[in-house]
Amino acid sequence: MQFITHLPGSSALVLDSPHSGVSYPPDFLYTCEMSILRKAEDTHVEKLYDFAPGLGAHWIEALFPRSYLDANRNITELDVSLLDEPWPHPVATDPAVLSKVRLGKGLIWRTTDDGFPIYERSLSVNEVMHRIEQCWTPYHAAVAEAIDAAHAAHGYSIHVNCHSMPAVASSHATNFPGEKHADFVVGDRDGSTASTALSRLVCAHLEALGYRVAYNHPYKGVELVRRYSDPAAQRHSIQLEINRKLYMNEETLELTAGFDTLKTHLRSLVELLLKTDPRLL
Repeated sequence: MQFITHLPGSSALVLDSPHSGVSYPPDFLYTCEMSILRKAEDTHVEKLYDFAPGLGAHWIEALFPRSYLDANRNITELDVSLLDEPWPHPVATDPAVLSKVRLGKGLIWRTTDDGFPIYERSLSVNEVMHRIEQCWTPYHAAVAEAIDAAHAAHGYSIHVNCHSMPAVASSHATNFPGEKHADFVVGDRDGSTASTALSRLVCAHLEALGYRVAYNHPYKGVELVRRYSDPAAQRHSIQLEINRKLYMNEETLELTAGFDTLKTHLRSLVELLLKTDPRLL
């Protein structure tokens, strides 16, 4: 089974989609309904950006599902209550980091966004290690390689971590259940993963297209933007969340008439970033 797609580019722009995978490995052995489990996916995000490699952007995509392993979590963000034996590796202790683990959304998900248990069994240490080795490690290696290549060729890199979000936050999805989301959320971990000028440029572009844009709320960005960014060294990472109501039916997962318009607007954003040198902002 192929676990990731990595298409090297020629530009300073790197895009990655860690949560749009739909290839469910046979060793997943989940017990909740597939229709419920699929709502964990950032469904169709890879289709929204499928033009990007043709424009020279680097592209990395997870083919495994987020509920199997969440590549946007640190490997220390493990819910050890899932295991049938002690975990032999370090585990995060920071309460802020563990907030998602408490919601059942750590490296290995315990529950869906609506709180449905995914397993009726315990997992082994070897099982979790296999997922890390097959999914997390190659995915992170690809993102790091792409950002290094972009930076080496151009003296800077712009990394956009591509996501989608439900129109309304579910009970176990964030620390703000029931919140109605904006059309887009731009996150840079409060200016720590990208220059605020670059983040504001993204916000302003989307707002000019008529969208309602939130900045660092309720999604600031997580592991992939944290781990591979260094704005002082001109390595900029932004997490971009898109409201699913703009392009799909959240119940049936079918694309809607808004998909083509949204994709056109995303192409305009990508084209803007391709010609933006953050050192000049």
